[in-house]
Amino acid sequence: DHRLVESGGGSVQAGGSLRLSCEASGDTIGDSEVDWYRQAPGTECEPVATITPHSITNYSDSAKGRFTIFRDNAKNTVYLQLNNLKPEDTAVYYCSADVAGPYACDALNSWGQGTQVTVLS
Repeated sequence: DHRLVESGGGSVQAGGSLRLSCEASGDTIGDSEVDWYRQAPGTECEPVATITPHSITNYSDSAKGRFTIFRDNAKNTVYLQLNNLKPEDTAVYYCSADVAGPYACDALNSWGQGTQVTVLS
């Protein structure tokens, strides 16, 4: 299993940008698919973006055109660039290389993962 730590969250005004980092310790994540999820209070865990080991990417409809996922295998890190942020992007953001599905956020949160993004209107 991978030990992942998210960072880079914070509070920004609408229209602003943040870059989230997902750094792995232990096993390399260079050969793993990595997913970013997010969850706001009272909502379901939402997949946001995915990157394969060959850097093929996929985005949710809400993320397309505004978010970019990319990886730096030398740093054992996957990033999520958030541009043109909207108040509805406010959530806790999680990254995962081992857990998937609708309960991924619950599992990742229980392990102490996640970084808060707050977008002010």
